Amino acid sequence: MNISEQLAAPASSNKAKVLKQVRQLHLYLGVFFAPAIVFFSVTGAIQLFGLHEGHPGEAYQPPKWVEALSSIHKDQVLSKHHGPPSGEGEQRESRPAGNEPRGEEEHHEGKATLILKWFFMAMSIGLVASTLLGIYMAFKYNRNRALVWGLLIAGAAVPTALIALLA
Repeated sequence: MNISEQLAAPASSNKAKVLKQVRQLHLYLGVFFAPAIVFFSVTGAIQLFGLHEGHPGEAYQPPKWVEALSSIHKDQVLSKHHGPPSGEGEQRESRPAGNEPRGEEEHHEGKATLILKWFFMAMSIGLVASTLLGIYMAFKYNRNRALVWGLLIAGAAVPTALIALLA
């Protein structure tokens, strides 16, 4: 080993240590926030198509659990109703499905919006899948499974406890 290799060895060793610490920090933060990432991704996907809102006089009314999860997602409270204020539903123009205005610009905007919503739905599915794979990898490649379990449980327990305090 020549002198330049001897001098480079400690520098590369320090870089490897720093990289290992960064990977560990990434793993721990990822596991801790994984429950919230999955929660916000799923509830955001529900909201993409307005499934959290009911309107007076319409057949669709969201299940209470969907409204509750939406309230947490949007307003950080458990019991807020989402939809128009009372009476607004009766004043809305009622059109049978498929009879929306079809100006060229409105049609294009509606189609682009729908495509964007489906893109975000795919992103949501990808984010949940990626997060679940990250949790799997944390258990598979980390020696301290108790710490991984603790972080995962804490990541679910902390926001749940805070929401319970708000109720």
